[in-house]
Amino acid sequence: MQSFKIKHLSRRTVTLSGAAAVASALSFAAAAQSVPPATPTVTTPPPAVGLWLDHTGRGAVEISECGGALCGRIVWLKEPTDKAGNPLRDILNEDRSKRTRPICGLQIIGDVRPQRDGSWDAGWIYDPEQGEAFDVELRMRGPDALQVKGYKGLKFLSQTFQWRRIAEAPAPKCS
Repeated sequence: MQSFKIKHLSRRTVTLSGAAAVASALSFAAAAQSVPPATPTVTTPPPAVGLWLDHTGRGAVEISECGGALCGRIVWLKEPTDKAGNPLRDILNEDRSKRTRPICGLQIIGDVRPQRDGSWDAGWIYDPEQGEAFDVELRMRGPDALQVKGYKGLKFLSQTFQWRRIAEAPAPKCS
């Protein structure tokens, strides 16, 4: 009778003879084949990620992922300069040290976190036309419609706007 040596995962060698050796080898091979190969984890971005034309039609905001949260910055303005031809500045900001920063390219959304109901909340949105930041909730209202709700502490005292997805920011884009 012929005997076979089979190495176990525990690094021991076991000697089996005849049919027992063949059955053991076949079950080991079958077990090795039944383990599915590792597949890379592919994460899809949240639906709110992308370019959005704001409710006024005068600005475009790019929303992206930032460390597990969402953030957004202005990437286009219909009128990026004042009457003198200078870039619009954040002149209404409550913080005097920020009043010289340009509006074009300004981060206006930050720290918005996913919620159990599918919305994104607990972050902030900044309105340069008021020079003020608000709490914000983002909620998809279709593949190309984003509801933006700005509020101060209580959501029933809020303003809600609809932003529309766009494929590309019009020219000229903010730098």
